[in-house]
Amino acid sequence: MKKHHFLRLMALAAAFALAVFSAGCDSFGDDEEAGGEDTLYIYSWGDYLDEDVLAQFEEETGIHVVLDTYDTNESMYPRVKEGATTYDLICPSDYMIQKMEQNDLLQPLDWEQLPNAKEYIGSDYLKQAEAYDPGNRYSIPYCWGTVGIMYNTKMVDEPVDSWAVLFDPKYKDSILMQDSARDAIMIPLRMMGASMNTKDEAELTKARDMLLAQKPLVQAYGVDDIRDKLAGGEAALGVIFSGEAINLMEANPDLAFCAAPKEGTNLWMDGWVIPKNAQHVENAHKFIDFLCRPDIAAKNFEALGYSTPNTGVQELVEDDMDDDEIEIAFPPPEVYLGQETYQYLGEAMDKLYTKLWLQVKVE
Repeated sequence: MKKHHFLRLMALAAAFALAVFSAGCDSFGDDEEAGGEDTLYIYSWGDYLDEDVLAQFEEETGIHVVLDTYDTNESMYPRVKEGATTYDLICPSDYMIQKMEQNDLLQPLDWEQLPNAKEYIGSDYLKQAEAYDPGNRYSIPYCWGTVGIMYNTKMVDEPVDSWAVLFDPKYKDSILMQDSARDAIMIPLRMMGASMNTKDEAELTKARDMLLAQKPLVQAYGVDDIRDKLAGGEAALGVIFSGEAINLMEANPDLAFCAAPKEGTNLWMDGWVIPKNAQHVENAHKFIDFLCRPDIAAKNFEALGYSTPNTGVQELVEDDMDDDEIEIAFPPPEVYLGQETYQYLGEAMDKLYTKLWLQVKVE
């Protein structure tokens, strides 16, 4: 997100998040003092909304936005569950939306208040979202992407279309892997033909063993540093999120991207949800629908770089993009249809995935 992550100017993002967090802490509390009904409290990933979009929403509606930010789904969840702060709108990832709904933390959306969402959020993406939100009752897709392989064409001779290239001994010490239990274990699971949401301990143990066998080939397990190393030509191959690919290819023209290896990959999706205890529900719906306007969705796309489920955006932005960028940002349906989305597997399975991943890193 930005898992995500991802296309941030980290120093600016950190400064902005700190300033917003301070403002949020000062503002939360007595609803009347915070602006009464003309207020909207949002909890989202850092640097996940263009600042001009927020200003335009306030100008058009007269609703004051108070934005608080988080850096992981796991740091967001306990704050919402404990109710320490009341938010009106949150932007979690797919599996976390499922977890929040199962734990009775969300309220259903009123689609009658979302005409832009009904018109412009593509049916393919709504169908994909049903994997974690059956009937699209609780969430509106916002950004999406895949986990793929970025490679340096000066260092890798063959076309890259398979996860198997990450296990090739000739790329020893030039392979970068994500430091993430689900994203790392997903790769051998897909190579085995198993679901990335498996609860089968035998399959998971085999996936761990494959990662242990691969470990001597890996230069580093990382997150943000993977981008830096690829941009600087320090590695031949790296596992990244598709939203990072365009900027990386601009930074280093030798880089190319495989968005969906042939064995299959994770299609992640973040979406807007309204917490059950939200105090400004009508304002929350207004903001969601505002984001679904093509001109506003295009502004956010240009600021973030992540693929959008909004069908009205491509024609507004493609004149400023080359063919490779368009293919990454707006891939044909065969790239994403049928790909798996992470599911919430329960606390016990979360612990097992984490345990197995730690065994890979420690042994």
